[in-house]
This record gives sequence, structure tokens and C-alpha cells, in this order.
Amino acid sequence: MDAGSACTFGAEKDAFDQGRGILGSNTDFQSFEQVTKVPYNLTEAADNSDQFDEDFEFETVDLTALLAAPDSAEAIAEAAMTLGPALKSIGFAVLTGHGVPSALLDEAHAATETFFREVSDDDRLRFAAARKGSVNQGYFGLEKTSQLHPDQVEGWVFCRRAFQLPNGCASPEGLSAFWPEPKAEALFRRVVEAEQRLVLPLARAILHAVGEPNVHLLDSDLTHSNFGFRLNYYPPMSAEALAAGAGRMLGHEDVDLFTLLPASPVEGLQVLNRETMKWVRMRAPFGSIILNTGDYLQRITNDVIPSTTHRVAPPRDPELRRRCRTSFPMAVYLNEDVVLRPLPSCGPPKYPPESAIDFHCKITSKYYGPGYRDTGED
Repeated sequence: MDAGSACTFGAEKDAFDQGRGILGSNTDFQSFEQVTKVPYNLTEAADNSDQFDEDFEFETVDLTALLAAPDSAEAIAEAAMTLGPALKSIGFAVLTGHGVPSALLDEAHAATETFFREVSDDDRLRFAAARKGSVNQGYFGLEKTSQLHPDQVEGWVFCRRAFQLPNGCASPEGLSAFWPEPKAEALFRRVVEAEQRLVLPLARAILHAVGEPNVHLLDSDLTHSNFGFRLNYYPPMSAEALAAGAGRMLGHEDVDLFTLLPASPVEGLQVLNRETMKWVRMRAPFGSIILNTGDYLQRITNDVIPSTTHRVAPPRDPELRRRCRTSFPMAVYLNEDVVLRPLPSCGPPKYPPESAIDFHCKITSKYYGPGYRDTGED
């Protein structure tokens, strides 16, 4: 659809009301999209008809040289040579040499599991996510990440103001407004701080890859900008959920510029290759960080870099299905008042200029219902 065209919500409302999530396709909600998407099933087909490419290898990008000289035109160009083709083709890359200690990631995985096991039901309710604006901060219960489909995951989203960071929480006392146990903030802040160091160098390499002459174009917009840091806890899958065909997290694209996701030790992440329309199982080594592109980046690159569809499926190994799975992606946003417009280097514009907040809320209406687009509320 054209990004600026009028939308009707009848079919989408029917899809919400009828609970077609597991059986549905993303085409049920296409009028909410603000960039072009290919059609796909939201979960693995019950008849095993989904096609998989078991030979595809995701590109690995070593960031050592780029992080050693993040302002160097040579280092930026070198990183872009590998990163650009990977993102243009499938929107995913595996990052090594990123400087985030493996021991810290290991500690964060364990802390995520502990966090969800120890938080009381009362605190879960007390911090229930307020679905409004570009970052839906707070707790999302099992099957409550969206109204679109019943994801078998609990999530807890924290944005910049939940951390003691620049432009964030001003005092230790203020952390209790976001954290049921404020002491947990310190460990996850170390993860956020380590990953934030990657944002500007990666943005510069991406801009170089699409031919933008000013690779520092987004520097000011991404310095101390907002983000969504989400703790995901996928409990062991019940026999009922497996029999119903439920996925751990069904097919979607990220509504952000890009996402940084430390690799999980438990299988599940699958990526849709738009060129072949086959799914690819992500097999990133533990300690690496997965980079995937989002809707903001597809919009400003005029479809040159796609916002890539991905999902989390139950592991093939029955033993692993009986284990929990944790992850902690960080979604990188542009601030809400930034105007998204296609870069001149990416060809004649397919999309009109639009503020990040309007763009974001229109898309996220597919997750929370048609009224969210108009009111910011579900």
C-alpha cells in the first residue's frame, strides 16, 4: 500500500476479534504497515509446508577495526563492505569483535531467568505495560505481548529513563518507578552501556553502505536517544501450546532503526529470506551479537535495506522444548520528533516525510488494535 493512503480497519478488526493469530498471515494487518512487506505465515505451518534453507550462512562482521577507530573513514568503509550486502539481502548479520564481554552476556542470561522466576504476580500487575507512544515500557504477560497473536513469552521492556544513564533516571531513588527490584538495574545497565557503544559506528557503516556521503548524518539523533531494552523469558512449552501450534514469538518485524540481540544458547530464532521466501535458522555462536534491521531503517533507505521478518519457534529437540529460553534485545530508536524521510542516495522517494512518533504508532496499531493508531491507547 502507499504509506500515505487512507486505511479501513474492518478486516483487521475481524482478525483481532476472531483470534486468528496462530493461523493468520501478516496480510491480515497490512493496512497498518508503513513500509512494503512480503506476505508470510505468522507461525510455522502445522503441516510442515514451510520451506527452510539449511545451507544459508549469515554474514559475520568483525567490528574490531571499526570500534578501534569509529571516526575513521577507512574503518567505516571496511565495515560497510561486509555489513552492507548482508543487510541489503537479508537484514541480519552476526557481529563479533564487539567488545561486550561474553561473561557479561552469560551473567545477563542467568539474571533474566532469575528476574522472571522471582518477581511476584503482584509486581507483574503493578508494572503492567502502558501501551502508549514509541516505547511500551513495563511488563507483558504470557500471550500478552500483542493482541495479534498469543506469543509464548513473557517480556519486560525498559527504556532509557529506567536506567541511570545520560537523559535517563536522575537518581537511584527513581529506579523504583521502573524496576520491581531496583538492584537489578545495575547489571542490565552494564549490558546497555556496552551495546550503546556500537550504535554510532554501526549507523555510520550502514549509511556508507547505502551511499550516503555524510556518514555522521544520524550522530546527533542517536546520541543519548531512546531505546527499548526488553527482557524475554520463554517458559518451557506446554503440551497444550505445542498441540495448538503456538510459537514462542510469531512472525514480525521490529519497529525501530535496528536491534542488537546477543545470541541465545537455545535454538529458536528463524529469519525469512525475502529473496528465496525460505526460512533460515539462526545459528549464531554464543557470545556474538545479532544485528537486524527494522522499519525505521527500511523507511529512510527507501526499501534498500529491508525490515526483516523473524520469529522464535520451538526448538526441534524435544529436550530443549522443556527448557526455558531467555533473550534481551535492545531496539535502537530515533527520538520521537525526528522526521523520517528517504535518503537522497537511495533513489526517488517512495514514502513521504513523517515524524517517528506518528510512523511508530501507525505500525504498532496492528499489535494493539485499530484504536491505538488514533489515540495512542489500546
